[in-house]
Amino acid sequence: MPAGYDGSLPPGAAPPYSGAMAGTYKTSPARRRIDRIMAALGRRGLAPAGVSALTVVGRRTGVPHTVPVTPITVGGRRYLVAPYGAVGWVHNIRAAGEATLERGSRVERIRVEELAPDAAAPVLKEYVRLVPLVRPHVAAHHEADVSAFVAVAPDHPVFALTTVG
Repeated sequence: MPAGYDGSLPPGAAPPYSGAMAGTYKTSPARRRIDRIMAALGRRGLAPAGVSALTVVGRRTGVPHTVPVTPITVGGRRYLVAPYGAVGWVHNIRAAGEATLERGSRVERIRVEELAPDAAAPVLKEYVRLVPLVRPHVAAHHEADVSAFVAVAPDHPVFALTTVG
């Protein structure tokens, strides 16, 4: 925690941002298997609530990689959020600038634009509210003010999506 912080908080307040993700995300072999299953289910439209399969070309190998993601809509615009930080798909999509999203019979090519922290914060806050599973990995409490999410947004890239052709 930041210097001078004694751990006491008013009711409902979130602790100040410490400068690190709330939980470091390390992909285990079991997690990789689960991700493969979830991506396959997303492709077939059978995954839980909004989970889709994101396929992006590897920045070093050129080999397509598929991972499960949960795109969200905020203010009429769709976004991808990286709740576990700058993991492989984030580096790949930054390099490629585009990818494919699949859910059931819907397949769409997308282009992405990474948002600055001020623009990403409200999207990240909404994502954490909608997807409780990721809360341990985000150092801002889901009920905190948007300013708390501005502080942690650099650790959790957010991409605006545009459908291509």
